[in-house]
Amino acid sequence: MVMGEQLDPQQGSPPVNLSQAKEIIDILSMLEGKTRGNLNPEEQAMLDDMLYALRMKYVDLASPPGGPGTRQGTKSS
Repeated sequence: MVMGEQLDPQQGSPPVNLSQAKEIIDILSMLEGKTRGNLNPEEQAMLDDMLYALRMKYVDLASPPGGPGTRQGTKSS
């Protein structure tokens, strides 16, 4: 939600709050480290996948438009 994801089509998109998003990702990363070896394979895979998706979304939102990693920022030969 803090990265602007619209949960209900009837409502507008919530505002983006990157500092809060980073804090949540950091907390989930800490949780992943503290629970390593204590989760079953499905739980570990879900946590890994969720963290990957959140990190990629964060990088996408934090990158300037047309910067590295975007299609607009790539040079054509």
